[in-house]
Amino acid sequence: MMISKPLLLTYLYLLMYITLSSGVILYNKWVLSPKYFNFPYPITLTMIHMGFSGAVAFILVRVFKVVSPVKMTFEIYATCVIPISAFFASSLWFGNTAYLHISVAFIQMLKALMPVATFLMAVLCGTDKLRCDIFLNMVLVSIGVVISSYGEIHFNIIGTVFQVTGIFAEALRLVLTQVLLQKKGLTLNPITSLYYIAPCSFVFLFIPWYLLEKPEIEVLQTDFNFWIFFSNALCALALNFSIFLVIGRTGAVTIRVAGVLKDWILIALSTVIFPESTITGLNIVGYAVALCGVVMYNYIKVKDVRASQAQPDGLPDRIIKEWKLEKKSSDVFIRDDDNETKGGNMSISDYKGDVEAPLLPSSRLSHIGKTQLSSHGV
Repeated sequence: MMISKPLLLTYLYLLMYITLSSGVILYNKWVLSPKYFNFPYPITLTMIHMGFSGAVAFILVRVFKVVSPVKMTFEIYATCVIPISAFFASSLWFGNTAYLHISVAFIQMLKALMPVATFLMAVLCGTDKLRCDIFLNMVLVSIGVVISSYGEIHFNIIGTVFQVTGIFAEALRLVLTQVLLQKKGLTLNPITSLYYIAPCSFVFLFIPWYLLEKPEIEVLQTDFNFWIFFSNALCALALNFSIFLVIGRTGAVTIRVAGVLKDWILIALSTVIFPESTITGLNIVGYAVALCGVVMYNYIKVKDVRASQAQPDGLPDRIIKEWKLEKKSSDVFIRDDDNETKGGNMSISDYKGDVEAPLLPSSRLSHIGKTQLSSHGV
């Protein structure tokens, strides 16, 4: 049977996403690990990513005029962009710091907590309701992660705390994106997201870098290999564009399946590339339990999205109006690994992110992949 060209292109995008996502994580681990490249400065590495991403976005917006900047008032920047950038920078910083203390395989297992963190932050911020079915799934995920942690041979409390803190910072950023940007009616695409968010995140990272890492780098006279860091930042940027292309072409369910496949591949690869990483049977059992909870959570959220899009007759006028208003909300780019939508619509509160992707997430992707970048998240 002949495979059609569009289907072949979709598979190519998926392969590119899995390869780049796995590659960026392994590359970051290799750069940061004292056993390999020995550049144990996660803030510096994250700043390089932000600086490079911001510079590329500036060139695309101001020089090549690929997209036009949005109308950004001081009030929107102060109340929306700055707090989102702060939590974005924190999530990348903490996530990269975890590479210094725990294995890539264990980090991927801990990332199963992302739906739990996002759900809790959404409930606390009032953007989601506490539901028994979802709560039970979150409990199942948490139990799985605890089992996996108990089975970790090289368990390190510092690395685990950094990773979990980064996950909750990322979850809070996603919820803030929904609460702040959507209510302001701000429309951002992947390039304009980087244009506004990356420089602000760079500034937030500069302060802890100046206090914590700069003195040590100067004392130890650490070598700076330009090509290593340039290629690392380029891979991170390429990852974001690959995510954008895949979501715009396939939908979030495909991304989610590809993400699960990527996690398993990454866990296996990490044990080969980094021999000190050891996976136990209890690790696998715990991760499998957590994954069952995530899959059940995904199924519930997909049902919710489809039910809301069906717009059944007899709904109260208020609910119908809210649904229509939601359909018209802003187009902000999101890495959405946990949401399926029809026509590209996605819910921020259901987003499952990877901290290696330096882009602002989004709730709507109906036009993404067909516009400015039809040719890209610490």
